[in-house]
Amino acid sequence: MRIYAYEDRFGDPRFGVLVDDRLLTGAQLEKRGGLREVDTHLGLGLTITWVDGWRQSLDAATRRALAQGARLIDPADRRPLGVIDASGLGGKVVCVGLNYGDHAREGGRTAPDRPMLFAKFGNALIGDGDPIVRPPGTHALDLEVELGVVIGRTVRRATEDDAVHAVAGYVVVNDVSARDWQGNIAALREGEKGDGQWLRAKGSDTFLPVGPVFVTPDELDPAAGLALRSWRIPGSGPDAGTPALMQDGTTADMLFGVPALVSFISQQITLEPGDLIATGTPAGVGVFRDPPVFLEPGDRVRCEIDGIGAVENPIIDWTDDPRGDA
Repeated sequence: MRIYAYEDRFGDPRFGVLVDDRLLTGAQLEKRGGLREVDTHLGLGLTITWVDGWRQSLDAATRRALAQGARLIDPADRRPLGVIDASGLGGKVVCVGLNYGDHAREGGRTAPDRPMLFAKFGNALIGDGDPIVRPPGTHALDLEVELGVVIGRTVRRATEDDAVHAVAGYVVVNDVSARDWQGNIAALREGEKGDGQWLRAKGSDTFLPVGPVFVTPDELDPAAGLALRSWRIPGSGPDAGTPALMQDGTTADMLFGVPALVSFISQQITLEPGDLIATGTPAGVGVFRDPPVFLEPGDRVRCEIDGIGAVENPIIDWTDDPRGDA
């Protein structure tokens, strides 16, 4: 099953089901499919967290709606939203560093002997099309396309075999990073130094765009190899508007696969429905290029995973942040 989050005609957040890349809306699931157990206005994250049997209900409603001749629409006719947002987050975003050997090597690091973990919070989550805000004090924003794993049930001290059954589905995420705050030498100007930890560098507002598509595990297998790619789309200069490929990797190169990561994390950190794991990024990030390439206001960034979809966002400076100061 492929689920799509969007803004409906009344401006409300909603989700529906993709059928052959066409959208069966939440309204059609209710009207033609008789969906009652799941409220498609609730958001997928909250649905996973609170509604038992949500997937079976959506499956059954989809079949009924199609049998009743429900109308399918082009997803482009609706504004996309992040399929997992801050309101539907289970409580945790656990991120994995250096989980691709080629990414470790491009930074001059050896592959770790166990997963390297850090965290983000709900403030970092935004959806497709929402602006990534470059906060005051950083000049070195970078992109990281990653496979996101959404947890579907409570799991604690799980074996890898058990961990497989805890996965509700997959999304595409962009692990935005302030490389100067992170302390990467190539990003530091004279007299600068990193924070000594990654909280600001990885967890600032808007630093985790999430795509609009959620795919259940029966649809794809990360161990078989899903292509991950990212592009920087310059907003100015001679190449303005022309996508420049940055990353081009495959999930088959992950040092620790999804079952291993879920099992490892759950040994000390209880994972709960709606929690999100960002599983690491392949080589090609901007900080390790010669010369380094960083995201500037006016640029756009696109992250894509085969079999799932993409998330694309503009970069703006904090002085243009529509949220203002509080």
